[in-house]
Amino acid sequence: MEIAQLRAFLAVAEELHFGRAAQRLHFAQPHLSRTIQQLEKDLGAELFVRTTRSVHLTAAGVALVEPARAVLDSCRLAELAVGTAGRGHTGRVRLGFAGSSSHVLVGRFAKLVRRTHPGIEFELDSTTYASEALAKLRDGSVDLVLARWLYPPPGIATRIVLEEDIVCALPLEHRLADRPVLRIEELADDPWVALPAEPGSTLRDYLHRLAHDAGFAPRIVQSAPDSVSVFALVAAEVGCALTLTNVARNISNPEVVVRPIEPRPDPLQLRLAWRADTHDPAVHEVLRLSEEALPTPAGVD
Repeated sequence: MEIAQLRAFLAVAEELHFGRAAQRLHFAQPHLSRTIQQLEKDLGAELFVRTTRSVHLTAAGVALVEPARAVLDSCRLAELAVGTAGRGHTGRVRLGFAGSSSHVLVGRFAKLVRRTHPGIEFELDSTTYASEALAKLRDGSVDLVLARWLYPPPGIATRIVLEEDIVCALPLEHRLADRPVLRIEELADDPWVALPAEPGSTLRDYLHRLAHDAGFAPRIVQSAPDSVSVFALVAAEVGCALTLTNVARNISNPEVVVRPIEPRPDPLQLRLAWRADTHDPAVHEVLRLSEEALPTPAGVD
C-alpha cells in the first residue's frame, strides 16, 4: 500500500461518490478509479460495491477505514515533528549553571521556555563551579551555561546577562560591622574564608587581586564548598569573605553583615555561554528567548 492509495481510499469512503472524491483530491476521475483498483488488487479484496447509482463500502472496506486514518494521522504527525524541529520548536536543550545567584534567573528563563515552547525539553544541570560548567559545555554534556569567567575561553560565544557588585561579608560582631563602607586594606590582618582554589574561582581570584593592590596577601584560613557554607563560617567568626550582591540577597543569615568596598571593584559579569559552532535549531531558539528572559543590562557591551 502507498500513502496516495490510502488518501484516495478515504476520500471515496467518506464521500461515497467517485466524482466528488476526485474533485476533493484534485484528481481526474479515471485516475482515481485506477488508484482504487490497484489498491484492491494489492490487498486481494474489493473495498467498494459500485453500481450506476451508488457506491458502498464492503466489509473489507469498512475494516480498512480506521487503520487508513491512523496511518495518515501518523504521517501528518511525522511531517509536523520534522517541520517544528527545523524551526527549533522541538528538541532538547540542556542548561548548566553555577552559583547561588543564578537560581532566580534560571527559574525565570526555564519558565519562559516551557510556557512558549512546550515541545522543547529544557533540562537544568546545577554545578558548583564555573570551571565544571565550562567543561560540560565543551564536551557537549550541556548546550548552554550560566556562569562567571574573568576571561571567556576561545570557541565559546557569550552574552552578559547580569553585573554583580563585589561586597564584603563580616561577622555581626566584627569591629568594622557598623561601617557603611569598607576599604580592603582595613582587613589586611583579618583571617579570610573563601571558595576552593578551583580553576575559574573568580571570587577567590578577586580577593588575591584586591589584596595585592592594597599591599597585602590575604590569610585564607578555611575554604568552603559553596556560598551558603561561606556565610556559615563568617557567622561563626572564622573570617571575612568576599561575596556578590545577589548571593547576599539570596542567603539570609542574621549573624552576617554585608558592606560595599571602596574604591568599588569592577563588577563581576554573569554570562550566558554556548559553543560558537552549534547549529542546533532548538538551541538557537532558546538563545532567542534568552534575550527576553535574561536581557543584557543597559549600558553593557
